[in-house]
Order: sequence, then structure tokens, then C-alpha cells
Amino acid sequence: MTLTASRSVDLLAGAQTRWGSIPASTEHEVYQFGWLRDGSWCAYALDVAGHHEQAGAWHRWVARTLLDHSARFDQACEAVRHGAVTGAVMMPARFTLDGHEEEPSADDEEEWPNFQTDCYGFWLWALADHVNRGGLLDDTLTAAADLVIRYLLVAGQTPCFDCWEENPGNVHTSSLAAVAAGLRDAGRMLGHDPAIAAADQITARVTGPEHTLGGAFIRFPGDTRVDGSLLWLAVPFGLVEVTDPTFVNTVTRIQQELVVPGGGVRRYLGDTFYGGSEWILLAASLGWVQTQRGDTATGAAMLDWIEAAATVDGMLPEQVQDHVQSPYMLQFWRAKWGQTATPLLWSHAMHVVLNDVCRRGSA
Repeated sequence: MTLTASRSVDLLAGAQTRWGSIPASTEHEVYQFGWLRDGSWCAYALDVAGHHEQAGAWHRWVARTLLDHSARFDQACEAVRHGAVTGAVMMPARFTLDGHEEEPSADDEEEWPNFQTDCYGFWLWALADHVNRGGLLDDTLTAAADLVIRYLLVAGQTPCFDCWEENPGNVHTSSLAAVAAGLRDAGRMLGHDPAIAAADQITARVTGPEHTLGGAFIRFPGDTRVDGSLLWLAVPFGLVEVTDPTFVNTVTRIQQELVVPGGGVRRYLGDTFYGGSEWILLAASLGWVQTQRGDTATGAAMLDWIEAAATVDGMLPEQVQDHVQSPYMLQFWRAKWGQTATPLLWSHAMHVVLNDVCRRGSA
């Protein structure tokens, strides 16, 4: 089966549960949760494809879920104020598909990192985009957005796990970018001046010397490597323009250090998750950036590579493992969790987005 954008849209819409949630994967046993980050991209892709009703249903699921956990937001904010932040008290990045918190593991060594601030910024960003496209902003969505704004104003710059659920205890550049974009867009949507002011302050922090080195953005202070998630600073978040010199230098580093010739994009040098493979979603992000910069050939090449990576059933994996950094760790993860998650709905969401970007060109 040839992968088409309509196939990816059908997979996204078909994966939505009766509650409105969307799992990270419909098939992979470990990924049977609703991540705010993954789901934000899926809802955004559904909106891009004109499926506003399904996108709205996902946003309403998020809103109901978060309002049901409003007391937990209060506890998390108090933990930040008193310097008592732990993964157990801070708001989780994922919920069960019916809107509950995941049961904690009995084995601490197997605890799956769940405290990530970026996912809440992602949701505010995606919600504001949905409303800008004509989606209904009802009382439930407004109340949930207010709740998340209040949380991010307190906790949005707190050291946590990054968007890859790694590197705890750091303030990650792409996480700050997600928080800033979410506060900015939701603040404008709701007329929330403190959120807008906080977004400006965080953006200044991201673009300042703390998160740059040698004229390029870095993963987080103290880590000089570049990360594929830094592409999001320009698109979709718009904290910088694609022509910004620091961003251009960052893209150059990503191309030199993370792009596999003729292939996709790795997360970062030294990645060992499933061997440190090429990620579908990052290939789409790079294609999006380059198309916006006028390099439509790279955008088209990334789209072709993504579609060629689909299974015979037209499903996209999380990663492509043709050129791994660590064959040993590829075998480790396969023994632990099985084959890479296929389909990964975030991969299909980015396929939809890049297809739309390539169709419209750099305009």
C-alpha cells in the first residue's frame, strides 16, 4: 500500500477513542496512553487536514482530564514554591485513554519519566491554533487553559525531563520554547496579560546566552550538542524566524551532525534509544523548516524518504533503523520493548503536516 496523506489522516481519525483521546500507537503495547505532546501534534494534523471535529474532540478530552485533576495542579504549584519538586507530585505528561493517571510502577528502576513541562505548552499552542481555525472555545476549554496557564507560570521553567523523556534536572531549550509558545498563544486567545509577559521573558531566555553556544542553540545549558527538537523553535513555535542567524547555524549543525545522507534525522549524537535511529517526525520537521527557507527540494526529499519508510500496510514507525549509532542498544531495546512502535501516530501526524507544507511551498 502506497502511503498517502489521506491514509495518515484516516489512521489518526480512526485511532481516536470514544472519549476523544488518541494513543501514541494503536498497536504497540507500551504506547497505549494519551500523551499531551503526541496528541497535540495529532490534533494539529487533523486541523491541517480539515478534520476540525476530531481535533476538537481531542482538545475536549484533554480539558476534561485536566479539570478532573485540578487538585493535582495545586499540589504541583505548591511543590515548586516550597522547593519540593518530584516526579510523583508534578503534573504527568500522559494519561490513560479514559483520562486517569497511570498507576505508578512498583519497581522504581522501571519508573517511566512523566514530569515534562513542554507537553503542557504544546497543548496550549495546539488549542490556540485550533481556535484560530474556527474551533469552538467553550467554558470547559477556557477553564482548562486557565488552569494550565497558572501551572506554567509557576512551573514552566522548572528543571525536568526533556521532550524525549530523558535528561532530568535540566532546563531544556525546546521545552522552554514549547512553554513560551503555549503561554503566548493561549495568552492572546484569552487576553491573559501575565501569560503573554511570561512568554516574552522565556523567549528572551531561550534566545539569550544561556541556551546558545558559538552562535547556535544547544540542547540545554551544560550540553553543547544540538538536538533535532530545536527545529521547533522556528516551526511551529515561531520564537525565531527561519532566517534568524542563530537558528540558521543550528540547522546547519543538525544537517552536519544528525542527518543521515539520503535518510532521516537522528535526535542527537550519542542517542542509544533503539540504537539511536532516524526519526520520522524529525525528518518532517527538517523538511518543514527547509521548505519555509525556500529549499523545497529538501522538503520533497524528506517527504519521499518518510513515505518510503512505511510498511506494506501504509504504517509509519517511530524510527528507521538502517543506520543506528549503537547496534548493541538496538538489540537491548528490542529485547525490552519489542520492535519499534508501528504505527506511531505522531509520525503520521508529521507526514500530514509535511505533505501540506510541500504542497503549499515556501509561501
